[in-house]
Amino acid sequence: MTPPAGDRDPAHTPVRVLLCDDHAVVRAGLLALLSSAPGIEVIGEAGDGEEAVALAAALRPDVVLMDLQLGSGIDGIEATRRIAGLPEREAEREVECDDGREVECDDGREVECDDGRDVEREAGRAGGRDDGRDAAGRGAAGRGAAGRGAPHVLVLTTYDTDADINRAIEAGATGYLLKAERPEELFSAIRAAAAGRSTLSAPVAHRVLAQMRSPRPGLTDRELDILGQLARGLSNREIARALFISEATVKTHLGRIYDKLGVDTRAGAVSVAKEQRLLP
Repeated sequence: MTPPAGDRDPAHTPVRVLLCDDHAVVRAGLLALLSSAPGIEVIGEAGDGEEAVALAAALRPDVVLMDLQLGSGIDGIEATRRIAGLPEREAEREVECDDGREVECDDGREVECDDGRDVEREAGRAGGRDDGRDAAGRGAAGRGAAGRGAPHVLVLTTYDTDADINRAIEAGATGYLLKAERPEELFSAIRAAAAGRSTLSAPVAHRVLAQMRSPRPGLTDRELDILGQLARGLSNREIARALFISEATVKTHLGRIYDKLGVDTRAGAVSVAKEQRLLP
């Protein structure tokens, strides 16, 4: 059994990876690729966001390799947010029974061995002693007390828009990699993510730096509402009626939307909004 992350010997214990992609062929390719990488072990596969969250909570992988577009249900961003927010799980340990069998249990619980004896795993619980022995005076084999935190999420996608990158990072992604990367880069990024280090593909890093140098203000909720109506092909008058505002207010908001998106036409605004995934 793979020991908890806090007790891992990095030189000998593989990085445990959960794959999440809605395309079975892509998952099969990643599985074959990662199986060839030393020190990396795929422990599960998910075809949608809900399944990824459930498996991440149950299996507690070191790294979740997450696509952004996952078909129906929650997308990769929301799945990342939920996985990054998983509560820390108490460390699991094992105790040795008289029959030589190791039994796994959670902190503070007792387990019954085949010999009918209850064994308290937690050090110091037996008879008030702090020598780590069980109630029968036999040594309890604890493997560490540190709890296990949430898995690290490494985004692996074809999308490199500012909106996607920002949303993923804000959701708690440890790294952001493009599927065009070489296998060696992917292996390195997985190992870095397992250690809590961030990795960005070169184009992604370039976009992040560009945003930092020349930040563009984001759209307000009202501007997003108007942009959504614009995408439906509504006129200014129709947008005003739908949102219960004046046409003049619509025109003012449209001007600000054009400035923020760097366009000067309605069609251009809708096109850029779709590219940056600002529209549902």
